[in-house]
Amino acid sequence: MPTIGIIGGSGLDNPEILKKTQIFEVDTPYGRPTSALKIGTIGHNRVILLARHGLNHQYSPTEVNYRANVWALKQQGAECIIATTACGSLRQDIGRGDFVLLNQFIDFTRKRVNSYHESFANGAVHTPMAEPFDVKLRNHILLCARHLGVHLHPTGTVVTIEGPRFSTRAESMMFRSWGADVINMSVATEVALANELGIPYAAIAMSTDYDCWKTDEPPVSWEEIVRIFEQNAQRMISLLKLVVETLE
Repeated sequence: MPTIGIIGGSGLDNPEILKKTQIFEVDTPYGRPTSALKIGTIGHNRVILLARHGLNHQYSPTEVNYRANVWALKQQGAECIIATTACGSLRQDIGRGDFVLLNQFIDFTRKRVNSYHESFANGAVHTPMAEPFDVKLRNHILLCARHLGVHLHPTGTVVTIEGPRFSTRAESMMFRSWGADVINMSVATEVALANELGIPYAAIAMSTDYDCWKTDEPPVSWEEIVRIFEQNAQRMISLLKLVVETLE
């Protein structure tokens, strides 16, 4: 019976998907995670649920204690992590409400501590990051999406920006020219840390907007992100439940 960590992103900070739930406040060498841990079950599997931005979405992307969050999941026995995230689409064919199974990232953050190896006092550590998202976990998610009939783009490169502001149009066009497919404010930091701890990590992104590169569409707004995510949250929850129930 594996233990699975779930990091709930914007719109899914606190999904009601667990049974036999217990709440745990924990500490780590990097401080407290951004939410208490909800530990329960989905099917026969033990699940640890953490709200990336806090249960009331009170932490900005820069304020999130990513190191504590990932460490806390590892500390409580998570053998893999499945994350959800809202994202902006940088491609015409990724529409509002579409799911994207991320496989690469571009890190455009500026202010974060994004490594457990800030010091080389005990030896140099350079973590390989060529394939940051776990292939086996991604394949399992893809099979579950097909079983449910959920439209899921099988690959996608995410560019993670610092936030909390949205991109300028010039930035949005630049990210498109770099080959990024979607944009968000969290995943690159999280997946890099999971790799450093040796935890398989996968992220399911939901496209909620077109950032601001499309001049025939209104620029992204927080209200629109929340509206689109709420419209499609049940599909994400159904997919998450099947993924976790069938993991071995």
